[in-house]
Amino acid sequence: MSEEFVILVDENDNPIGTEEKVKCHLPNGKLHRAFTALLFDKNGRLGLTRRAKEKMLWPSDWDGTFASHPRESETYVSSGERRMPEELGIEGKLDYLHKFEYHVLYKDVGSENEICGTLIGIIDESTVLKKIEGEIDEIKWVSAKELLSELKTNPQIYCPWMLIALELLDKSEQSILEKHENILSTWMNSEVHEGLYDAIKTHLPKNKWRLVNEKN
Repeated sequence: MSEEFVILVDENDNPIGTEEKVKCHLPNGKLHRAFTALLFDKNGRLGLTRRAKEKMLWPSDWDGTFASHPRESETYVSSGERRMPEELGIEGKLDYLHKFEYHVLYKDVGSENEICGTLIGIIDESTVLKKIEGEIDEIKWVSAKELLSELKTNPQIYCPWMLIALELLDKSEQSILEKHENILSTWMNSEVHEGLYDAIKTHLPKNKWRLVNEKN
């Protein structure tokens, strides 16, 4: 099996080369491009997936619905739509919300040092998501209120990039927020914002993550 390569970027998300995925996830990992996708049902519940216990980083922790890395010829959206069947066994359309930079260590094993595009998709609650061996061990659906309650007692078992993606929802493209207003309304209020912010602080300080302003 050939080694997977990811896109190296500068602080403005301009591509500057490629590197082996594994090398980019060492403790001093190189800044590279990634995405995280949040799939909601029509009641506004978010699909969360427990990362497989075989994962090098954050094994058995709860993530957004799925996450991966764009290839050189892809946009954030096209990479997410390609990866969805591979991760969840379903196909669907995604919208782009925002992107952020963050750098967080995982014990002494490795790190995530990424500019991460956040994607949103809406699926019917009858859609069955598959647990792909080696990727996902468990799937659950949560409301904003339910996640907030869990974060108050156990924030460390939720992946930091998923928390940042949710905390920055209100910084997304306005037209996309309006398109998905009914779905996202319960996720964008001061109580949820503060709960997510406090949970992020258990993983990394504020100076290790930021919104990346759009230039295009």
